[in-house]
Parts: sequence; C-alpha cells; structure tokens
Amino acid sequence: MADTARAERLDPALLKLAMILVVGALAPLLDSTIVNVAIDTLGRDLHTSLAAVQWVVTAYLLALAMAIPATGWLTGRFGAKRMWLISLVLFLAGSMLCGVAWNAGSLIAFRALQGVGGGLMLPIMQTLLLRAAGGRSLGRLMATITIPALIGPILGPVIGGLIVGNASWRWIFYVNVPICAVALILAWRGLPADAPRGGRRIDLLGLTLLSPGLAAIIYGLSQVGSHGGFGHAAVLFPLAAGALMLAAFVVHALRTDTEPAVDLRLFRVRSFAASSALLFLSGLSLFGAMLLLPLYYQQVRGQGVIAAGLLLAPQGLGSLLTRGPLGTLIDRVGPRPFVLIGTVLTALGTLAFARGGPEWLLAASLVVRGAGMSGANIAVMAAAYQGLDPADIPHAGSATRILQQVGGSFGAALLAVILQWQLTAHPRDTAYAHTFWWAIGFSALALVPALLLPRVRRAHTAEVTAGT
Repeated sequence: MADTARAERLDPALLKLAMILVVGALAPLLDSTIVNVAIDTLGRDLHTSLAAVQWVVTAYLLALAMAIPATGWLTGRFGAKRMWLISLVLFLAGSMLCGVAWNAGSLIAFRALQGVGGGLMLPIMQTLLLRAAGGRSLGRLMATITIPALIGPILGPVIGGLIVGNASWRWIFYVNVPICAVALILAWRGLPADAPRGGRRIDLLGLTLLSPGLAAIIYGLSQVGSHGGFGHAAVLFPLAAGALMLAAFVVHALRTDTEPAVDLRLFRVRSFAASSALLFLSGLSLFGAMLLLPLYYQQVRGQGVIAAGLLLAPQGLGSLLTRGPLGTLIDRVGPRPFVLIGTVLTALGTLAFARGGPEWLLAASLVVRGAGMSGANIAVMAAAYQGLDPADIPHAGSATRILQQVGGSFGAALLAVILQWQLTAHPRDTAYAHTFWWAIGFSALALVPALLLPRVRRAHTAEVTAGT
C-alpha cells in the first residue's frame, strides 16, 4: 500500500519543475485573452480601422504558428533550458515593445515578436516535463501543466476589461512584464541544465514548407469571419496554398533520410494518432464554443465585457473541481473513459445555452462544461505521449501544438460562419441557440477517435509492481 501511495504522488522535483514552467506559460495564455478584449479600444486610440487593428491578433497567431515547427530542432541543437529562457526573453521584449508602440504598424510588428516567443514556449515546456517524468504519472502531470490554459480564459477577460476601463491600453502588455521576469528568475535558478545534441542538421526544406504552410492556413481561417464565409478568394487562396505546402511537407518528411522538422512516423503509434485527431476535433467540439460564450452574454444577455468575463468564471470552477483527483484516475484506469465522459459532459454543459434558461442554470451548466473540458483535455494530452521514446518527445510536442492551433482556428472560423448564417435568417437569440446546437453536434465527432485510445494503462501496474 505504501508503494502504491508513493507511485500515485508526483515526484517533488518534478512538481517543482512543473510549477516553474507553469509560471512562464501563464504569460502568453493570459495575453491572448486580454488583447482580444481591447481590440476596439486599440482601434480608437491608434486612429486606425478595425480591419487594420485585427492584425494585432493575426500577426501574433501567424508568428506563433511559424515558430512551433522549429521547436524540436532548436531544443535539440541548443538545449531545452536555454531555449526556454530565450522564449521568455522574446516574449518579455515583445511585451515591453508593444507597450511603447507608437502606431498600429509598430504594434503589429512587436506582436509578431511576442508570437515567436509564445510559439516556442508550450512545446518546450512539454519537452522538459515529459523527459523528466520518464513516461510516468502522465495524467497527474498534465493536470498540473494545463493550469495556465484554465486560468487564462478565466482571468484574461476580467483583467483586460479592468485595464481598458480604468487605464491606458499599454498596460495590457505591461502586465506580462512581472510574470516573465519572475519566470526568468525561477527558470535560471531552478531548471536543470541539459546538454545540446551536437551534429543534428536542421531540416531547412521541411521548415520552409511547414512553417509558411501553417501560417497560410491560419491566416486563411482568420479571414473567414470578415469575408462572410469560406468562399472568398482571400480565404480560399491562403488555405489552398497552405494545404499544398503541408502536403509537400508530408511527402518530404516520409521520404527524407535526415530527421524531419516534425517526425510524422509518430502517427504510427495508435494512441498518438487517436490523440492527434482528438486535439484537432477539440477545436470544434470543445474550444470552438469558447468563441460563442462571451458573445452570447454580451449580445443576447446584454452584459458588459467585465460582467461577461465574471459570468464565465463558473466554467473555471468546474475545471478546478476535477483537476485534483482526475490525473490520478487517468494514470490508474487509462485515458479513454475520461475522454468519453468529458466529451459528453461538455455537450451537456452546452445544452442550456442551446435551449435557453435562467442565469442559475447557465452558471451550473458552465460548471459541468468546465469539468468536461478539463477532463477530456487532460486525458487526451496524457494519451498522446504514452508509448513514445524520450527522443520523440520534442517532435510530439510540436505536432500536438500544431494540431491544437489549427484545430482551434478552424473551429472558431467554422462556428463564426455558422453564427453569421444563422443571424441572417433568425432573431439573435434563436441564431445563437442554433449555433450552440451545431457545437453540440460536433462533440459527437470526437467520440469516434476517443474509442481508439488506450482503456487501461498497463504501465501504471508495472510501476507499482516494480516498487513492491
């Protein structure tokens, strides 16, 4: 029993490492939600159009997407600790420069610098932690390192609303400075040094195809809302160009004799392939609806920005309620049942928004929805790394981050088009109700790859047996 209890606790050194990295990851995840709240204010204060100021968001996303594929090579060539410190410095410098931006053009350029730092951070964090964990306690580990993804959407809109309502917009960027400074100090003193792997050649052709291809796809998806659908040339051309570059990268990665930018052979591992499909589909079934919720409270319920952010807080409460025991249960039982249960709970938590109801029912539904999203996300991320060799972790980190980014962009674009289509045919409340029904329907798609995930994690039994 004592050995079992020890096996079910995270190693203190691993927990310390996770806390150090979580502090740094909090900055980009808070930043994106804070900036979204301030878009209208930025347009007015910088005396530019809404279309131009939208590039403050778009430039960040494009730079982030282009940085992700290079992460595997950079961590191998220069070491994960060094690259973590560099990514924090880039994000800190970008934040400070954004705060002193003198016009829309300079702000957009500095946001791109921020995006490079943000794009490097999460794959590097996963690489550092998973190497340290050695394939053990993945459920509990993911429950810890996904905390920033939980805190960002809860606190971001509230902090952004308070800043925009009471201070200069420049503080939406300066707020990152103390977070990054503390994260740098902690990382410098607390992260273990790792030796770079010499002699590894960069996959220049692969990066030339993959990074611009991802950027083109995300740019095309970001134009869907402003052009009223997928049929406009400004959407179709970048999507087609990006798809062609990604197809060329697939051919190159499978045929090259050198190590590719992202090793596609990882998809031969069943758990990784199923988790990858789920990470993409989560853009539709889980996170696409995140676009609708604040708009629903503002446009249908008539709430302000700050009030809408506070009304979404119960979703974070639901995530927190499951976070403690869930990681241990995933390590014991396996990820599949928790992905299935989490997906069903997410759909049930969205049902009240599709059918309408009093505020107390919506708040209770958000608790259920938060619990479902948290459970599914932790289980999927834990499943993605089961059965992988330590050398494959940087590639897996880049691949999972790419799928999350593209899936989230696709889900947001698709639901934005559905909402716009519904608004042309129905009153506002009915249009939102129908769009939420679409989001619930997309959840069913995630159930198919979820059935391919491992049901029982045999490695857990082996760990406990080995300790007796």
